[in-house]
Amino acid sequence: MNRYWLVPLAFACTFAACAQDTRVEYFPRVLPPDFPFSVAVRVGDMLYLAGQIGDDDNGALAPGGIEGETRQALENIRDELELRGSSLDRVVRCLVMMADIGEWQRMNEVYLTFFPRNRPARSAMGANGLVLGARVEIECTAVVG
Repeated sequence: MNRYWLVPLAFACTFAACAQDTRVEYFPRVLPPDFPFSVAVRVGDMLYLAGQIGDDDNGALAPGGIEGETRQALENIRDELELRGSSLDRVVRCLVMMADIGEWQRMNEVYLTFFPRNRPARSAMGANGLVLGARVEIECTAVVG
C-alpha cells in the first residue's frame, strides 16, 4: 500500500480522537469593568491569554515608561498563568505590541528577565493606539498541567 495514503488516515484518526476529549473553559474578568472578552481561555491543555498591558487593578499604567509597563504587563501575565495552573516556564508563544517599535530593545531588556531559560516563540510589532495609551501590550499562550 502507498505510504502517502496511510499518513493522512492516521493523522485524521488521531485528530478525531483528540477532538472528542477537548474541553473549553472561559475565564471572564472578575474586576470591573466588565470587558467583552475573556482574560483567558483554556482549550484542553493549552491556555490562551488576552493581551495584558502594564496596568494595576485600578487601571493605572505603571510608571517608568516602556520598562515599567513591560514589567507590570509580564507580572500580570505571570499572575494570570499561576491562577490558571501554569507558569512563565510553560509559555510557548507571545505577541508583543508596542506603541513605538523604536522601544523594542528597551522592552526586550525587561522581557528577558521574565524568560531567562525557556524563551517562547515571539512576534513583535508596532501598533497605533493601544488601550489606555499604553506603551506595550503582550499576549501569551501556555501549556497547563
